[in-house]
Amino acid sequence: MPNRLATATSPYLLQHAGNPVDWWEWGAEPFEEARRRNVPVLLSVGYAACHWCHVMAHESFEDEATAAYLNEHFVAIKVDREERPDVDAVYMQATTAMTGQGGWPMTVVLDHDGSPFFAGTYFPDQPRHGQPSFGQVLQALVDAWRDRGDDVRRVAGSVREHLAQVSAGSSTGGGVVARHLDAELLDGVVATLAGEFDARNGGFGGAPKFPPSMVLEFLHRHAARTRDERATVMLDATCEAMARGGLYDQLGGGFARYSVDAGWVVPHFEKMLYDNAQLLGLYARWGGPLGERVARETADFLLRELRTPEGGFASALDADSEGVEGRFYSWTPAQLAEVLTPEDAAWAAQVFEVTDAGTFEHGASTLQLLRDPEGPGEQRLRDVRAVLLAARETRVRPARDDKVVAAWNGLAISGLCAAGLLLEEPSYVAAAATAGELLASLHTVDGRLRRVSRDGVAGPHAAVLEDLGCVAAGYLALLQATGDAVWLERARVLLDDALARFRAVDGGFFDTGSDAEALVARPRDPSDNASPSGLSATVHALAEYAALTGSGRHRQAAEEALATVATLAERAPRFAGWSLAAAEATLEGPLEIAVVGPAGPDRDALAGRARRVPGAVVVVADGPREDVPLLVGRTAVDGRAAAYVCRRQVCERPVTDPADLP
Repeated sequence: MPNRLATATSPYLLQHAGNPVDWWEWGAEPFEEARRRNVPVLLSVGYAACHWCHVMAHESFEDEATAAYLNEHFVAIKVDREERPDVDAVYMQATTAMTGQGGWPMTVVLDHDGSPFFAGTYFPDQPRHGQPSFGQVLQALVDAWRDRGDDVRRVAGSVREHLAQVSAGSSTGGGVVARHLDAELLDGVVATLAGEFDARNGGFGGAPKFPPSMVLEFLHRHAARTRDERATVMLDATCEAMARGGLYDQLGGGFARYSVDAGWVVPHFEKMLYDNAQLLGLYARWGGPLGERVARETADFLLRELRTPEGGFASALDADSEGVEGRFYSWTPAQLAEVLTPEDAAWAAQVFEVTDAGTFEHGASTLQLLRDPEGPGEQRLRDVRAVLLAARETRVRPARDDKVVAAWNGLAISGLCAAGLLLEEPSYVAAAATAGELLASLHTVDGRLRRVSRDGVAGPHAAVLEDLGCVAAGYLALLQATGDAVWLERARVLLDDALARFRAVDGGFFDTGSDAEALVARPRDPSDNASPSGLSATVHALAEYAALTGSGRHRQAAEEALATVATLAERAPRFAGWSLAAAEATLEGPLEIAVVGPAGPDRDALAGRARRVPGAVVVVADGPREDVPLLVGRTAVDGRAAAYVCRRQVCERPVTDPADLP
């Protein structure tokens, strides 16, 4: 019999609607119920594509005995972290503080005021590797609640105080700092990253390895500004290694969530929109034959596998199919031989590193493409890939989390605009514009942005800061890609909302609005993770809006917000990549380029060169326009297309030769 989650909009919650656990959605009611029964609250947080969330659900939440004990002694709440990032952020901060690590599934036990006194991640159904079973954990918590109430209250109070300090900025580097993200600091950051760089495999640190898209964007901009060879080496080696390894889907395009090994061979196979949206733009800007191919294939993957009927983009594809992680994507030599000629099967096994022993599990291999075949091998590779992709389409596909998240769609819009312009593929820009219209209409309710929608219905949850920042940046990308000034106004509305409701007194930002639901602490985390933090996303949009309009208020807000993360950026640059990328752009700009003149090859050449300038904002028009301030007064030069290059509203003489652009 379905539980309360049967009416949820989140695909993750719906996965648990048939559990024997008497789940509640997050809200005031379950806490009132816990208070009435005098039992603690068990909060379980995960997301639809989370492999270990599925494992724990199967082992424990689908088990009748475990569910009966849980129902008797707790009030159980299930939260989709992608739908409620505010709830997730607060309790992930608590989990990390209490255990030294975080992750999903996240299991937190709370008192009646929402203060946590126990936290962990995955718990097995049986004691394993020195870890207690989930049942043992539940029994110990019941004993503590019943017999050691003073200890419970002391721990809960201590954690609540810690969360309040973090929210105030004292634990994140979010307080006022004397130093800005200046050139000296940025040079020091590159030195720090060079010390953490894996020169053999690319990327940073050891296993597991996540694609450092935002750090790579910083390195791309830094290398362009300084010609620092260290930045170029780290950028090129990592982009190539990720694109050639098993992390990248060599048949269908798109990147998996992360690599479980240091060499990018075996991924955790879930595919997330936010990863692919960012990597799409990065590879398009990185360029070259490999970068352009990967960007095109990743854009095609987004349109083919993640686009929803409404024109938005779904959140993720699962890692599993038929209950086995990676089954959809991995191959054995025998499976190659089933669909290819003997000669092509042997050749494909060599080209894609498919071995008899296997590079993955059960004798299967992930596909890698460590070098591109030359000459006749290029066409042979295209033919073999087409056959293998068609054969793979007959397999049972991983499930899709089809909710549309505003922030990640904003990232997808930006990535598609970059790829569309740099690869000269108008269909990508058109898809971005359709997604933008969905956010501007369906996701905008009573003038305020909503976090998620599904099947054309907006969810009830208000946008958080990352939604406003990423969507505003996406709107500004659409302005630059289409020339339609409506996107400039839509971005302004979002940014003014961010400044009015999310800004902190020190110039930084909270992750939730001033009128949002009160939690045990107001979440505030300036560090980038898999996607940009709300602060870094908003800083990018503020700086670009200022460059396009000349608004000193928005530029000042961007600079003040960046100052609050200087300490974080200096000490842990891998968690501040997007702020660092913004700092590179704002150090001397961002560069403002207006390309004006009659449509044709000359204007296209100027625009194409301008769009290759890292971090620049670029607008293109037939002539001067009043609705885009950067275009006011801009005219062709002697009838020829011209580019006006400005920094902080100070402009150089217009140029007509692309070679004269920066």
